[in-house]
Amino acid sequence: MARITVEDCLSRVENRFALVVLAAKRTKQLLKGAQCIEQDSDNKLVVNSLREIADGYVGYDIDESKGSAAQQIEDILMK
Repeated sequence: MARITVEDCLSRVENRFALVVLAAKRTKQLLKGAQCIEQDSDNKLVVNSLREIADGYVGYDIDESKGSAAQQIEDILMK
């Protein structure tokens, strides 16, 4: 399998900050037992998370009524 790069993921995510938050959240889900979408992978969970983001399997929705994407991500981190 080819290496995954940040640039591969940034086409799906608004900015690097959002990418880090999304990848961390997905990795935590995988650590807690969530099913990995690519079952044949021998990669670490962080790499699997980034690959799922780059392939468009994992993403997030922004609710415009709650403010900007950056503000919503910051609110999630403060919880």
